[in-house]
Amino acid sequence: MGEVDGVSTSNPLLRPDRFASGGWYGGANPMTVGGVGLKTAILLAFVWVAALYVWNSYYTLGPASVSSWLLIVIVGGLVTGLVTAFVPRLAPVSAPLYGLFQGLFLGAISAYMEAALPGIVLQAIGLTFAVLAAMLVLYATGAIRVTQTLRTVVLAATLGIFIAYLASFILSFFGIFAPFIYGGGPLGIGFSLFVIGVVAFNLLIDFDNIDRGVHSGAPKVMEWYAAFGLMVSLIWLYFEILRLLSKLRQR
Repeated sequence: MGEVDGVSTSNPLLRPDRFASGGWYGGANPMTVGGVGLKTAILLAFVWVAALYVWNSYYTLGPASVSSWLLIVIVGGLVTGLVTAFVPRLAPVSAPLYGLFQGLFLGAISAYMEAALPGIVLQAIGLTFAVLAAMLVLYATGAIRVTQTLRTVVLAATLGIFIAYLASFILSFFGIFAPFIYGGGPLGIGFSLFVIGVVAFNLLIDFDNIDRGVHSGAPKVMEWYAAFGLMVSLIWLYFEILRLLSKLRQR
């Protein structure tokens, strides 16, 4: 685990040199909270534009116009996401590309869900930003403090969710589907609520990481890296809320 301002972090990507002003990219022009906010808005704009493009293609040209290249989008998002995570100095280029790929993917998923369940996308977007605002208020007021214990618990829960999704994906090739992930029963809804809660707490950790980066005088390029982390959490949150709403509609 890394250490920032003398505090051990639960994110293995946050090594000391990544937020050190004299580290790998120089610190004459340090990152700011306002800079991170601007970069996050830019990345979300990339996501939004790409999603709208796919949305329009889906409804004007039909589902086939989207599904034919969806695998390329998924692979592209995975590659650019890993590059951004492990080579932060490339974030000004790789993070926007990741946003484009994720926007194309989310646009396709959202269009499909909206066709099946009208109104669900607008609800999911509204709830996503409502959760973001709520967690920001909780963090800013100090109602919930990001401690080392909280970081460890959130990391463990996040890894557990990842393992559950990976196992479910592998089992699906053998015709086995986990009802607690895909089902619309009480267990499935409970699991979705749990995941959304974990993602919400990941947002708190994102806010705290940004604060630590600013206070440690991290270089300006880290604004893109921090914005990337925040964008990842928001995309995940939107996807999980969309999944929860679809389960509730099934009942």
